[in-house]
Amino acid sequence: MSRNEIDVEQLAKDVTAPLADEQERRAEVSLRPGSLADFVGQRELVGHLEIVLGSARARNQTADHLLFAGPPGLGKTSLASIVASEMGAGLRITSGPVLSRPGDLAALLTDLQDGDVLFVDEIHRLSRAVEEILYPAMEDRRLDVMIGRGPSARAIRLDLPNFTLVGATTRTGLVAAPLRDRFGFIGQLDLYDVDELTVIVERSARLLEVDLDGDAPGIIAGRSRGTPRIANRLLRRVRDFASVMNHQVVDGDIAREALDLFGVDEFGLDKIDRRILALLCQQFARQPVGLTTLAHACGEEPSTIEDAYEPYLLREGLLIRTPRGRIATERAYSHLGITPRAEGLF
Repeated sequence: MSRNEIDVEQLAKDVTAPLADEQERRAEVSLRPGSLADFVGQRELVGHLEIVLGSARARNQTADHLLFAGPPGLGKTSLASIVASEMGAGLRITSGPVLSRPGDLAALLTDLQDGDVLFVDEIHRLSRAVEEILYPAMEDRRLDVMIGRGPSARAIRLDLPNFTLVGATTRTGLVAAPLRDRFGFIGQLDLYDVDELTVIVERSARLLEVDLDGDAPGIIAGRSRGTPRIANRLLRRVRDFASVMNHQVVDGDIAREALDLFGVDEFGLDKIDRRILALLCQQFARQPVGLTTLAHACGEEPSTIEDAYEPYLLREGLLIRTPRGRIATERAYSHLGITPRAEGLF
């Protein structure tokens, strides 16, 4: 089958259509590191965790409560799993939006075994009522429960087993101060550099039995926006492309062709990124644009623009935030091949 005989759009559909969400989740889980020794990047954070967990093991105690903060896809869930593994403990996983009522959290806490690790993703989205249940549970390992209603209501105190709460958040500022102060260690995860992502891609390729050659790992890593989750996702798409095209070995040219097919350019920008920049460089050229206006023009939620797209565009110097709004930089114009409308714009 020659490449000229392939309908590019149809190939993209054929490759992505069979991949259900559950398959994606399982593939992602299979690529997660199982120990701190296997964890690539975040050297300072990993070093701190080795001390915290090693000290707890030496004292035969549960580890302090841990809070991991950073953009999505950097390894917060993986670290929670590693904490449980390093401590030889069970892992229970939930998320802030799921725990909508105090009773939901109370049922989960009373079902913990001694030494368990409780991982709460998106912990900044816990309601205030649920947070108040957590305070005595984290500090004193106790749970205050009200029985009955009205004049006959009475409070009882339940003792909880020793456990470690691991929270994850993409918005540290939204975690209530009383909750944040109860964590014994707060770790900030930063975006990865290309060398670290290249190591991750090479490791994942071995696990997925993908034969990468030459500069293919570096090309995938360079378009991964500093995020391991994206690197693994792009690797799977390159694998799918190579499979459809009957390539046994993936070299740099095949990796570039596959990523171009899926709309990921050399900066790691996808269709939404380029739409944001195009709006700033064309429709709103020379004008600061508010987040809500930009989101409506893109057809996305403001929180999605702010959390998922803007941090990377800021990091790469493609846009800047001013008190009046967002403005595209000269680098953004250059990347899109657009000439600013008037001289002296920058």
